[in-house]
Amino acid sequence: MKLVIDTNIYIDFAAGNSAVINAFLNFGEDLYLPAVVVAELTYGFIKGTKEKLNEKKLQEFIESLDVRIINIDRDTARKYALIYHSLVQKGRKIPINDVWIAASCLSIGGTLITRDKHFDSIEMIDLFSIDS
Repeated sequence: MKLVIDTNIYIDFAAGNSAVINAFLNFGEDLYLPAVVVAELTYGFIKGTKEKLNEKKLQEFIESLDVRIINIDRDTARKYALIYHSLVQKGRKIPINDVWIAASCLSIGGTLITRDKHFDSIEMIDLFSIDS
């Protein structure tokens, strides 16, 4: 399974959450991080007191688990537009970065691993939910 990692799932992994670690081990044949997730994490690192340490841990995570980064290209941008349009038609709003994360997931045919329930509003993507 291609697991696309949401920001909260990486944070849980970094904290040693056993449910996330087990999900990666049991279902994560291929792991992906959307560029938007990398941006959200980096912003958090900059705001915190351990920026360099957290950057190093993220890099080690990417290298040791052979995590691929999903960059935003024209195809991903189109999928973003389709997802956003669908949400507007339903009258549902979710954080705009999460629309990009969903579009990144859709662009590779992945399954988004997340704790955020608002992704349930997006029928176009497969979800692997982790309870908080």
